[in-house]
Amino acid sequence: MTAALTVVKAGLQTTVQDLPGRTGLWGVGVPPSGAWDDLSFALANAAVGNDLGAPGLEGVLQGPELRALRDVVVCVTGGSGAAAIDGEPLPRGEARTLLAGSVLSVGATSDGLRCYVAVRGGIDVPAVLGSTSTFRLGKFGGHEGRPLQPGDTLAVGRGPAGATRSVAALLPVMRREWKVRVLTGPHGAPEHLTTDGVEELFAATWTIDHRSDRTGVRLIGPSPQWARDDGGEAGLHPSNIHDSAYPVGGVMLAGNTPVIVGPDGPSLGGFVVPAVVVRCDRWKLAQARPGDSVRLVPVTAEHAAALNATRAARLAGALDGSAITPPAEPAHEPGGTTPAATSTPRPLAVVPASGSLPELTVRRAGDHHVLAELGPPVLDLRVRVVTHLLAQVLGKDHDGVIEMVEGVRSLLCAVDERRLPLADLGQRLAAAYRTLPDPETVSLPSREVVLPLSLDDPAALEAVGRYAVSVRADAPWCPDNVEFIRRVNGLARREDVFDIVQSATYLVVGLGDVYLGAPVAVPLDPRHRLVTTKYDPARTWTPENAVGIGGVYLCIYGMEGPGGYQLVGRTVPVWRLTGDDESPWLLRVFDRLRFEPVSAAELMSWRADIATGRRGLDAKPTTFSLAEVDDIARLHSEEIEQFLATRDASFAAERRRWGSTASAARS
Repeated sequence: MTAALTVVKAGLQTTVQDLPGRTGLWGVGVPPSGAWDDLSFALANAAVGNDLGAPGLEGVLQGPELRALRDVVVCVTGGSGAAAIDGEPLPRGEARTLLAGSVLSVGATSDGLRCYVAVRGGIDVPAVLGSTSTFRLGKFGGHEGRPLQPGDTLAVGRGPAGATRSVAALLPVMRREWKVRVLTGPHGAPEHLTTDGVEELFAATWTIDHRSDRTGVRLIGPSPQWARDDGGEAGLHPSNIHDSAYPVGGVMLAGNTPVIVGPDGPSLGGFVVPAVVVRCDRWKLAQARPGDSVRLVPVTAEHAAALNATRAARLAGALDGSAITPPAEPAHEPGGTTPAATSTPRPLAVVPASGSLPELTVRRAGDHHVLAELGPPVLDLRVRVVTHLLAQVLGKDHDGVIEMVEGVRSLLCAVDERRLPLADLGQRLAAAYRTLPDPETVSLPSREVVLPLSLDDPAALEAVGRYAVSVRADAPWCPDNVEFIRRVNGLARREDVFDIVQSATYLVVGLGDVYLGAPVAVPLDPRHRLVTTKYDPARTWTPENAVGIGGVYLCIYGMEGPGGYQLVGRTVPVWRLTGDDESPWLLRVFDRLRFEPVSAAELMSWRADIATGRRGLDAKPTTFSLAEVDDIARLHSEEIEQFLATRDASFAAERRRWGSTASAARS
């Protein structure tokens, strides 16, 4: 395609996005990305005659200035503000021809946060991993994997397109006070929060934090009322759970801070999710500005389905030109936050424990996800194997299932609910579960992978230092994460932490924990299971491939970004996007990881070689079975018992110390 537009001014974080974004890769930590305000974006495409998901531009606060190199048809939607062609106002939602040489300017938004520009034919950029959307943190997709810059040129497709039309009457209203409708669960009272705590979550008026972005929207408000003291082996904080997948729109409680997962958010993590935003309201999160107020309004699944159907009718009418005004939304359920809406939803399916299989419980996780949880909330590698077997069986008959993410003791499934209602999926999961073999008889493919590890790496220390300066200097893990790990686990010396990390063989039990193929792994030998808590609040910056421990789990960060694990060092890339048919994620579920110490300088050489493909991972094929876990437990039972007793006593002492410190601060 020939160039059609040149960027005069880039605006702020203006990126190419499409809809629905990337699908099918949530299980390895690749977020969907895509236009966050999908309603405004789709309407802009409808106005210029495109398919609703055709690639367009998303800007934040300040839109771009674009000069046409040939005649093109454009439309601007989203946050309100001045838009003009050669100085002549361009009303939002109106399609206009931008003549060759003319300039479209999209000014600052005065209401709402994000603006959208659609061009007839769509922005023509290469698809990466199935989508043209920009994932800025991952540095791929869109225009060279980054926001636009002055001087960039953009090609526009010349394919067939429909007639232009006005969508101005259909555009959503921008506000400063927002009501965002949610479905409760999959987590809630009385297991994680108190009943009063759940009610307060929905009664409170929250404020949008300035640190919100496409990864997630942070809410400022009351601290959650927890029904437990801690998360056990998942972490010291009661928000911590054994790693489980998040749906986009999930309201996760990261420590005491609610964070609503955005389109560039993480797929897997260890935090409670008491509610999920209804799909038709997710656009509001894209437009809510820092300082805006938000109420989380619970609705029933039936009401959510009616709301989504109304939104679909609005878009269908925009596409065929039949809609002049938006269809009326179904009336809110009488009484607002009714008990039916605020209570933890009843399971879609339950299969009692039988033989070697633990109990299976399947719950809604929003309006187009289900979360299957297995057994009690403890670390059990048998349960992890069973979870994997369930995913394999479901994957063979997946009509309507568009994503699956394996957690430590859970399986998140995203569906096209028009083809597969959530209730039907619950029954399908239950039926599949009853066919599973005894996990003790299963041998799974594995690899022995040796990774270089720079202990106390300067980049990891920088992340801790930045956190102390900009987030929370009084955190008990500051200024030294490793010393904190030593204290929590009752070890004599700081070096003992490093000795255990180097001695352990870690089993990869999940991928995509903090993005892009990042592994979450647990030591096979319980004597190596150091326990920590996650940062509260989380770090805003973590270096790519930092190595950290949260709960009993070790994680290698797939890319630069936020994070909460206690950092011990840094290793090589676990993600390499080459553009060929090679899978970009370099590790696999049930790989065994071991670490060999190297200097920081040596690691930099390793990192460069892995990133460019000059060197691969040191990996040898093998297998994994539960017999190995049984042998370790049998041969070292006394040492394991002593290690866990010391660890748990130190864990409890640390928690008491926090309580004493907090009491002293209050007095």
